[in-house]
Amino acid sequence: MNICRGESRHIGGMIRLLHQVGDVHHEIRPDIFRAGAQKYDEAALELLLQDEAMPIFVADDGGFVAGYCFCQHREYRDSTALTDRKELYIDDLCVDENCRKQGIATALYNRVLEFARGLGCHSVTLNVWCGNDGAMRFYEKCGMKPQKIGMEMIL
Repeated sequence: MNICRGESRHIGGMIRLLHQVGDVHHEIRPDIFRAGAQKYDEAALELLLQDEAMPIFVADDGGFVAGYCFCQHREYRDSTALTDRKELYIDDLCVDENCRKQGIATALYNRVLEFARGLGCHSVTLNVWCGNDGAMRFYEKCGMKPQKIGMEMIL
């Protein structure tokens, strides 16, 4: 298993995994997420792969994309309320449903931590949907702690 930066040749595998993520989100919150939807199409992925502020890492198993991690650089400067700092936000981390429990998510996560440290980031952050209990357990096992809670009232 090779954890590397995403390339155009990985797009088909990323699309497959984006559908899996879309299915999980739709199952948890069908009032928000459309069935059969994906977050990015091929054209959007091509653009993201060129954007240094939005690195994508893939778990490449001999050409098979077993997982990915989409990230975003975030930098806070000159705020009257917030300290100046850099963070790397994990926008999406997915491991193929047939490849879970093999250490792939941990390898992706560790690669992201290494990358963020190399950038001098203060932290790595992400959001997890309530109801995605497996993801929550994984991130807690990695040492992540809740930072803030989003709340809603459906009308």
